[in-house]
Amino acid sequence: MTQAENLSQAFELGFTYTRSTGPVVGRFLSALRERRIFGIRASDGRVIVPPAEYDPDTAAALDEFVEVGQCGSIVSWCWVKQPRAAHPLQQPFAWAMIRLDGADVPMVHCVAAAAEEQLATGARVRVVWAEEPRGYITDIRCFELLGETVGETASPAGGSGAAGDLPTPGDVAAVTRIDAPIYLHYNFTAGAAPARFLTRIREGVLTGQRCPRCANVYIPPRGSCPACGVATDEEVVLPDKATVQSFTVVAIPIPNNPIKPPFVIANLVLDGANISFIHLMSECQNSEVHIGQRVQAVWKPEAQWTYAMDNIRYFRPIDEPDVPVERIGKLPITGWEG
Repeated sequence: MTQAENLSQAFELGFTYTRSTGPVVGRFLSALRERRIFGIRASDGRVIVPPAEYDPDTAAALDEFVEVGQCGSIVSWCWVKQPRAAHPLQQPFAWAMIRLDGADVPMVHCVAAAAEEQLATGARVRVVWAEEPRGYITDIRCFELLGETVGETASPAGGSGAAGDLPTPGDVAAVTRIDAPIYLHYNFTAGAAPARFLTRIREGVLTGQRCPRCANVYIPPRGSCPACGVATDEEVVLPDKATVQSFTVVAIPIPNNPIKPPFVIANLVLDGANISFIHLMSECQNSEVHIGQRVQAVWKPEAQWTYAMDNIRYFRPIDEPDVPVERIGKLPITGWEG
């Protein structure tokens, strides 16, 4: 038996969201693009920055915008000694709760400092703007220390702070939508069963594991039966023929996917298995794909095989009778055991 290797792989999971800003956050972001900061007055008179659409105490809608200063005081803070790639600054910095002049509620942002010892609760800071503001909270690149003490307040930038001073769509294009991508970077280490499966697929062999209690065969194996909760140690070599259990025609382009729509993704049950896996179908008319259809794997050249299911390029229809829906995933499938 081939010895499974210790396998691990870095992955990136991403969602490219576009979000609507709404009337309150949209006006706040539009002002940032003009290098101005606005909060909103709550029903008790407090000024909240960034502005909230609804009063946190009464839930009443809020609409009285108030311009606040670009200087403020640190309320609390924590030091980041080793920044990560996603952090706003790549040298040591502080995350801080900052109460801007004219505001009553502190906001979270980063403070640039040469050393942790320079920071203190009550220290005075001011905004450092991005070179080209775009209407994002990152238009405030960071805050920098002023070397002042609490009490030496600066006047709010922009003067009176009346709501009418806020840029309107008639002055500049309002920010109504923002890109908000979310990416997760992680490292996956395969357990004993997946590592064995991937090692075998690198050899061009598809394998599952059989449950000793219910006799179901699972591919890809996970090391235990999800129905019985017992370990699955028996390896089962499976053919590369399968039956379509369900499918979908993908008509919308997927970012960074080289496959152009429309194309078919199907849940396929290999002969001898009881659970499906997802794979691409090709060499077929999308309109003719159907449940129960018989298909077979089309493999990449052996020199291109790696520890991945995409050693199989896709599955294509073959000239065999359909499997009745009630027989898919049930053993045995008469006529297809070999």
